[in-house]
Amino acid sequence: MKKLVVMSGKGGVGKSTIAANLAFALKKKGYKVGLLDCDVHGPSIPKLLGLENVRGLEAKEGKIKPIDVQGVKVFSMGFMLPSRDTPVVWRGPIKHKFIEEALNNVDWGDIDYLVIDLPPGTGDEVISIVQLAKPDGSVIVTTPQSVAIEDVRKAINFSIHAGIPVIGLIENMSGMICPHCGKEIEIFGSGGGKKLAAEMAVPFAGNLPVDTTIFKSGEDGKPFVDLNSPAAETFSRIVDGLLENLEMVKEELRRLEEKAKKAKKDAEKKLEELRKKSEAEKQS
Repeated sequence: MKKLVVMSGKGGVGKSTIAANLAFALKKKGYKVGLLDCDVHGPSIPKLLGLENVRGLEAKEGKIKPIDVQGVKVFSMGFMLPSRDTPVVWRGPIKHKFIEEALNNVDWGDIDYLVIDLPPGTGDEVISIVQLAKPDGSVIVTTPQSVAIEDVRKAINFSIHAGIPVIGLIENMSGMICPHCGKEIEIFGSGGGKKLAAEMAVPFAGNLPVDTTIFKSGEDGKPFVDLNSPAAETFSRIVDGLLENLEMVKEELRRLEEKAKKAKKDAEKKLEELRKKSEAEKQS
């Protein structure tokens, strides 16, 4: 099972929308997928998938059974609250324990990918996920304007320093095609994400425009990747790029491991030669 975290140093950039639709896009490509909502204080996944009224989950043989949505296994803090209005007032250790339970005691089964939606910033939940899940890659989400870019820069640095390969930076809400005249309108500007990716030497996954189908799908509790729209086609290509980058990272790690093993073997061989030479000199 490969674990992918979707993160951003900034709230309101559409991170949860990207996470949910990444999970369903992977499912459409034939993979078995789980979706874990780790935004403890502001879980958005239930609303995005029409599950906001789900309360409590079945447990079997010590394992919590996630909600199955069109073949995607979903678990969120939102399912465990008495009501959608109940705030979560937890300190770090309790949040750490919840994330540990979500990773180890939810019956994810035999899945290929676990997509993890993280809260904004680089606080307790994010640190716990890094420690407990050891993600295979991170997907960073931003919007074009500089106020988002500044915070996203911190998320990229966090991922790099935590040893999580950034497999793609997505610029969300990047322009909008006017439904009346067909011209592109840069509501929040454009190009900031691509520029940031080049500056920080991480892969740029692509631009996702403002699209009314994305807004409507979120309100209706349905993934927009299941709809026939330009946004769905664009996002499908973005996901293909993310998977390619993940494979490249995997291959590079394999190459580095082989290089490290060879270096270790050569060092051991050299050490043995020196030991034999030393013994021979003592005997002579």
